[in-house]
Amino acid sequence: MTAATCRLCDAQLTETFVDLGMSPLCESYVPEHALDGPETFYPLHVRICRECLLVQLPAYVPGEDIFSDYAYFSSYSDSWVAHAKRYADEMTGRLGLSAGSLVVEVASNDGYLLQHFVAAGIPVVGVEPAANIAEVARAKGIRTEVEFLGGRTGAAVAAKYGRADLVAGNNVYAHVPDIRDFTAGLAAMVKPTGLVTLEFPHLLRLIERNQYDTIYHEHYQYLSLLTASRALATGGLVVVDVDELSTHGGSLRVHARPADSAGEPSPNVKAVLAAEEDAGLHTLDGHAGFAEAVFGIKRDVLTFLLTARAEGKTVVGYGAPGKGNTLLNHCGIRSDLMSYTVDRSPHKQRKFLPGTHIPIHHPDRIAQDRPDYILVLPWNLRTEITAQLSYVRDWGGRLVFPIPALEVV
Repeated sequence: MTAATCRLCDAQLTETFVDLGMSPLCESYVPEHALDGPETFYPLHVRICRECLLVQLPAYVPGEDIFSDYAYFSSYSDSWVAHAKRYADEMTGRLGLSAGSLVVEVASNDGYLLQHFVAAGIPVVGVEPAANIAEVARAKGIRTEVEFLGGRTGAAVAAKYGRADLVAGNNVYAHVPDIRDFTAGLAAMVKPTGLVTLEFPHLLRLIERNQYDTIYHEHYQYLSLLTASRALATGGLVVVDVDELSTHGGSLRVHARPADSAGEPSPNVKAVLAAEEDAGLHTLDGHAGFAEAVFGIKRDVLTFLLTARAEGKTVVGYGAPGKGNTLLNHCGIRSDLMSYTVDRSPHKQRKFLPGTHIPIHHPDRIAQDRPDYILVLPWNLRTEITAQLSYVRDWGGRLVFPIPALEVV
C-alpha cells in the first residue's frame, strides 16, 4: 500500500500514533428500517508526520460525505451555549465591536454563538456546510452561507459582505481535510488588522488524559499549539495569544492575526509551547506510548461491564456523542452490555448508534427504568450532566465516567 502523505507538509506518513481498528462514521445514526442493511466501516489509524509532527487521520472519508447533512446541533448543550456567550461578550469588549463591525463564524452550526452577537446589534455571517443545520440558524435571523470554507469561498464571502473584524472557528480546525486551503479561507475573510480565533481540543490534554474517544473520522488532525501555528502560517496568519480552556476535556483558543499586524506573541504563547516541549510533543519520540494507555481504558471499561452483567446489574448510557461511538465500537460493546442510551436531541432519538446498533431513547427513559449504572459518554460535560442526572440518587443509581480513567460515582 502506498503511504499517505501529510496534509500540511506533503511528507510521507510512515509513523503510527495509534490504531483503533475499523469504525463507522460516528454521526451516522441508523434509522430502524436500515438495521438489517450493511454499514461501512473505515480505518481509525492515526499517523504522525515525522517532519512537521502533525498528528492526523488520513482522509478515508471526504468532508462532503460527513458534514453536508449533519446530526450535531450545538444548542442542545446548555453549557456550550453559555461558553459561547462568554466568548461573544469578551470579544465584543476586547475588540470594541459595534453595529459597524462584522463577525464571521466558520462551521456556525445552528447559530449557538452568532445569536449572541446578533442580540448585541453586531452584524454577523455564518459559513456552515450542513444545509439542514443552516436552516435552523437562518430561522434565528442569522445570515448563513451554506458552503465548505476554502480559499475561493473565503474570498467570495469577503466580496459579498466585506472583510471581518473577527473570524471565529470553534471545533472546526480539526475537522478539515485540506487544512491549508481552509486556512487560506480564514485569511481571505479577515481584515488586515482583524483577529482570527480558533478553538480545538489540545493534543497535550488528549494524551495526558487518555481521551482517545475524541479520535473519529470527522477529526482529520489532532493539534498542538506548535502544529496549529505551522498550519496558520501557510495562510500568512501568526499566533499572537492563546487561552487554555476546560471545554472538550482541555482545549486551546488560538488568537491569530495577519503577519503584517501581528506584533510580538503574548507570554501565554511561549508558556504553552514550553509545556508542550516539556511533554515531548516537539519530538517524534515524545508521542510514543499512547496506544498502551488506550488499551488500559478498553480493559477497564470491558471489565466493569462484564462484571455488572455477571452480577445482574443494569447498565444504560447517557448521551449519543461522536466520541461515544468511537469508545463503544473500539471496545466491542453492544446492547447485551449496555441496553440503550438516551440523548436530549430529538434528531438522534428513535435511532440507533452506528456500528453497535444500541437504541437511543429520550432521557425520560432513565427515570422510568431506574438502572443501576449510567455510563456517561459525553464525559466532557461532566458537571452539566451530573446535575441533570442528580435524581438517580433516589434509587441508588450511579454514574460511570470512562475517561480519563474509569470512575464510578
